[in-house]
Amino acid sequence: MPIPTVSFSENFLISSMAMATSSSICRHHPPLTPSILVHSNKLNTLFRFNPQKDRNALIIRCSLRRHRPEYIPNHIPDPKYVRIFDTTLRDGEQSPGATMTTKEKLDIARQLARLGVDIIEAGFPASSEADFEAVKLIAREVGNVYSSDGDGQEVHVPVICGLSRCNKKDIDKAWEAVQRAKKPRIHTFIATSEIHMKYKLKMTPEQVIEKARSMVAYARSLGCNDVEFSPEDAGRSDREFLYQILGEVIKAGATTLNIPDTVGYTLPTEFGQLIADLKVNTPGIENIIISTHCQNDLGLSTANTLAGACAGARQVEVTINGIGERAGNASLEEVVMAFKCRGEQVLDGLYTGINTQHIVMASKMVEEYSGLRVQPHKAIVGANAFAHESGIHQDGMLKHKNTYEIISPEDIGLLRSNESGIVLGKLSGRHALKAKMLELGYDIDGNKLDDLFTRFKAVAGNKKNITDDDLIALVSDEVFQPQEVWKLGDVQVTCGTLGLSTATVKLIDDNGEEHIACSVGTGPVDAAYKAVDLIVKVPVTLMDYSMNAVTEGIDAIATTRVLIRGNDSITSTSAYTGQSVDRAFSGTGAAMDIVISSVRAYVGALNKLLGFNNRLRTEDPPAKVSAVWG
Repeated sequence: MPIPTVSFSENFLISSMAMATSSSICRHHPPLTPSILVHSNKLNTLFRFNPQKDRNALIIRCSLRRHRPEYIPNHIPDPKYVRIFDTTLRDGEQSPGATMTTKEKLDIARQLARLGVDIIEAGFPASSEADFEAVKLIAREVGNVYSSDGDGQEVHVPVICGLSRCNKKDIDKAWEAVQRAKKPRIHTFIATSEIHMKYKLKMTPEQVIEKARSMVAYARSLGCNDVEFSPEDAGRSDREFLYQILGEVIKAGATTLNIPDTVGYTLPTEFGQLIADLKVNTPGIENIIISTHCQNDLGLSTANTLAGACAGARQVEVTINGIGERAGNASLEEVVMAFKCRGEQVLDGLYTGINTQHIVMASKMVEEYSGLRVQPHKAIVGANAFAHESGIHQDGMLKHKNTYEIISPEDIGLLRSNESGIVLGKLSGRHALKAKMLELGYDIDGNKLDDLFTRFKAVAGNKKNITDDDLIALVSDEVFQPQEVWKLGDVQVTCGTLGLSTATVKLIDDNGEEHIACSVGTGPVDAAYKAVDLIVKVPVTLMDYSMNAVTEGIDAIATTRVLIRGNDSITSTSAYTGQSVDRAFSGTGAAMDIVISSVRAYVGALNKLLGFNNRLRTEDPPAKVSAVWG
């Protein structure tokens, strides 16, 4: 049978047809027998699928995890391996209200290392001294520690990357921050689309090329042998100009070329064709790694990322839970599980080094520290991802789980609720609580487990049935909290229709000293917040307040999320609007009493703000800088 040659769009269509025609379940199994080999010499893209033999296949299983190839900055020994570049700590933190403390960033970086991420973009060191110190700490503490790949034998150290604009000051700062890592990388960028060059940069194409070339060369001259370059807004840039500027930065020493769809404008066929065209027309590109960075403005970030990989990209830039600027980024869990479940069948055997059993914990950690809640129907990690309510679906699941699940929850580190048979109550002990938390995807021990157990026993004494949602709320309130500057002691309120609401609040400072204040307000929460303000004495604006009942019933735990902005906050300048933007800080709380839940959330947000500002006071105040592309 002759082998047909097709365009990228045809390749992508055949890939999509293969996905749609086959029933799938994520289990380890050899790949399907290849009968049709669709190949484009121009794209070097392969798809294997037998529409006759495999049409009635009941199960298509996940590929086995393979060994991670040796890390070489500009070369991957195994052409099927795709590097995972996580930018949760840089692009993800640009989400409104997602500001994280240094401790929180370090915790997330360690979890990313356990997950098996190849490159961690730890931040934008030139943006502030706080960000610089956080990147520097991650480079030292995470960038020199070997992490198991999950099989107990193979280990790796993640690359630690710092972002910089194309200027010497930024590049110097990035290099200073990451150079202590075992594998440091500098990631520098400049805009290349006509609209950006004309209105934002006010530079000619020739000036942009020279700036990019000279700054990549400068980064290499510092001793950094791993330099990534990104042409911002590549999705809307002129093709010929891209070929030219990318060819120049390759000659200057770039080892990775990242192609960002900065505003999420392209469709999968367009983005795949862009990568394919760059492979064919950029001089020297065969000697470097092609990367993708896809925003989600049209909801296509994951599809575009996969299309880029099909066309030859071997690094993909993603974030946990898809958080990031505006509509967010390509989601790590979606992209990784797509490779794991469909890599052998329709993606020509592409695979990653991610240990997927750490996905749930990483997702929950980012959700709690960023304050950005995961929507229930979010793929892979949403609360409903493995829930089945339809009678037809439930009947199928009872007969065979593969009927309605293409991924096993165990593959991402989530055990099915109640399969362990553990039902928690007021007589349950620490071991039972720890086992139940592992079932829910939380690996908690030591002092954190002790604190959680104390809160659990308090709730269990007042609530007959402790649900999984109750436990998750308690973990959020007890474990994933910022370093305490102020600790809530007691709250007492009086409210009703007969007069003003009053509140008395006791807070304990980090020296153990108690502070008590009273205030009145329009309601019990308002009065309590004003009492807290009298103690803390930090002027803030409450930007958002929301409360939800975790479960049904009058005895449900209430969870509260607040978003505050300090009136004297440090500002940054948005690259998109040119306006100054204040940092916002989120806080969460949980309790059976709605006032206590509300105060816990408010104090948590204040602790995050104070911890951030206290760190800045020990260092030189940063200049205002531009926010960066998503």
